[in-house]
Amino acid sequence: METKKIRIGHSVTEYHFSASLSKLSQVADKKYSVIITDDHIYSLHQKQLKGWNTIVLKPGEEFKVQQTADAVIDTLIEMEADRKTTLVGIGGGVITDLTGYIGAVYMRGIKVGFVPTSLLAMVDASIGGKNGIDVGVYKNLVGIIRQPAFLLFDVALLKTLPDAEWQNGFAEIIKHACIKDAAMFRDLSKHDIKWYQTKKSEMASLVRRNALLKTKVVQGDETEQGDRKLLNYGHTLGHALENQYELSHGQAVSIGMTYAAHLSASILNFKGTEKVVDLIAQYQLPTYASFDRKKVFDVLKHDKKRERDQLHYILLDKIGKAVVHTLPLQQVAQIIEQL
Repeated sequence: METKKIRIGHSVTEYHFSASLSKLSQVADKKYSVIITDDHIYSLHQKQLKGWNTIVLKPGEEFKVQQTADAVIDTLIEMEADRKTTLVGIGGGVITDLTGYIGAVYMRGIKVGFVPTSLLAMVDASIGGKNGIDVGVYKNLVGIIRQPAFLLFDVALLKTLPDAEWQNGFAEIIKHACIKDAAMFRDLSKHDIKWYQTKKSEMASLVRRNALLKTKVVQGDETEQGDRKLLNYGHTLGHALENQYELSHGQAVSIGMTYAAHLSASILNFKGTEKVVDLIAQYQLPTYASFDRKKVFDVLKHDKKRERDQLHYILLDKIGKAVVHTLPLQQVAQIIEQL
């Protein structure tokens, strides 16, 4: 197990790479911790979670809502959880988002740690301290930025993932390559999901590379005033599609990245659109889609990246370099009509 202590803002997070779920008791005190997980994860790892205080939730994005947070808080009160209690979220992005949010508001903030079990959570959702809940079709509309005390990465947990979840995670890996790491983009072009599924050490190295890439961006801009916005490449349109069309996060972001690459070509003369679209397809993710333009724009108008009548859209200058481009909402509406 390789441990790195990384400062983000006023917090220090311990990153435990090449770790194992069985080592959790070395990172969190069993007696004073409460695990939050879902039915699916609990049934797979029940033996390793034996003896831990555990709250088991129903799986799925539809449960990432205030009602679930309220129910968990009621249970924490019954368990007599206090300010010295550590909440440990074991699961995908829904669990880490919820656990971080609950940990931030229970008793005005208690210690939180994450064991991400999906590829998407390992390379994206668990990192950077964004925690929150959905409100209707608006994803992550209510939440807080607060860093976890620790992150424990065990790539062996990925073995139980269905292919769709691998695709989901690779959407964010491709995004990172597009915005910040041209060398990783070239590496990804040489392989595919099947290759990574059979190469545990390469997979652990890829997870580490992406976790540290995202962390570095967050370190420079914790509250998303500048460079952290770049992590939203593909997400502006992606989020608007995700909840309306029952797409997975990875599918929605991939479609968003495809159209954002075309947008980059028309606005910034970006030359790599074909390469981006080909790489997305290589990892079994969707590229183009038909959707109701007006409906999607109506949701997009409520995006957190909107400021009055303008929207910060993330475009590519070249592969490995993204920029924040501010567009008037009116122009965004026209662009969406033409997509």
